[in-house]
Amino acid sequence: MSEAPLHPSIVALVSLAANIAVNYPKQGLCQVDRLRQPGLSQAHIDPVVDIARHIRDEAGEKLNFSFDQAMAGIVAPAAAAEGEACCTPTAAGQSCC
Repeated sequence: MSEAPLHPSIVALVSLAANIAVNYPKQGLCQVDRLRQPGLSQAHIDPVVDIARHIRDEAGEKLNFSFDQAMAGIVAPAAAAEGEACCTPTAAGQSCC
């Protein structure tokens, strides 16, 4: 028994988030158009954009921190520090976990 395919709006939301999170040059704008065509509200799109930007920015900060430590000759731990959250909420309060 095969599963039903994902709804196109779910695929577009995932693609939009991935494009933003990886700083893809087209930024997922074609997905935004695809989401608006069937009438998905901006209120449904905005949290996805917020979370994706937050993950992108947090990843950049962590990468910069690791690079700075390596340049200073400090060995960075392989895993997150004990007690460190796996993710933090976005500035708008959206949970990314």
